[in-house]
Amino acid sequence: MKKFSQLAVPYIVWAALMLVMPMLLIAMYSVTEQGNSIVSFKFTLDHYVRFFTDPDFLIILWRSIWIAVKTTIICLLLGYPIAFFIARSSERVQNILVLGITIPMWINMLVRTYAWIGLLSEGGLISRILGVFGLGHTELLYTQGAVLLGMVYNFLPFMVLQINTALCKMDPSLLEASADLGANRVQTFRRVTLPLSLPGVINGITLVFLPAVSSFFIPKLLGGGQYFLIGNMIENQFITVGEWNFGSAISMIMAVIMMVMMMAVRKVEKRNRGGKEEE
Repeated sequence: MKKFSQLAVPYIVWAALMLVMPMLLIAMYSVTEQGNSIVSFKFTLDHYVRFFTDPDFLIILWRSIWIAVKTTIICLLLGYPIAFFIARSSERVQNILVLGITIPMWINMLVRTYAWIGLLSEGGLISRILGVFGLGHTELLYTQGAVLLGMVYNFLPFMVLQINTALCKMDPSLLEASADLGANRVQTFRRVTLPLSLPGVINGITLVFLPAVSSFFIPKLLGGGQYFLIGNMIENQFITVGEWNFGSAISMIMAVIMMVMMMAVRKVEKRNRGGKEEE
């Protein structure tokens, strides 16, 4: 048993160097003054005060959370029917459909987002199709809609795969028992299928919301710099402005928000499981 436990040592070392150490450095920079040296540094909370007292920063934070919520809701509304259809298909069709969903994920997300620039730009394929219906002059690129479209496109597979996994694990005999007890399809879905698929729904919400709220290159490319989100602000502080301390403070604020969201989601999941066990 000790021999097997020793196999985890390289992973622990890797996690400490690649995960823990960078977070500690970001936390240190967030509570120190700009331009501090490694030898001597002065603690301060001015960076956090600056963020929460500036209405522009709070507007950007709210905008980021709101578009992440909209992305998650759209992915859920689109992803659940797709996952339900895949789970109810034959095994051969399931493999083909899952492959069709995962194939785009083999391509780098940045490349996929660049492809949407060509599709949404003036004279692009979508613009030409809309031109047939007399809507060719509609501005598609560098809008909030373009950013939302890009996020839904990139993160929808995460929602579909998680819900599909939960639906495929469901025991078919439960559906048969529901039908034998006189429940119709709507009642069976509401009382059997939906509750049993909630773990997949919760995991899908987590996997969509967290990257959506911190995304920076999707709004940068499809928003053209006109739709500024919290991820763009962090990138701007580190790369353009050079205020690493303030950028680190914003990163820590987002990390706390994400941790709180994950804890809330997991609490809902545990409550759902507990309710089932009590029943």
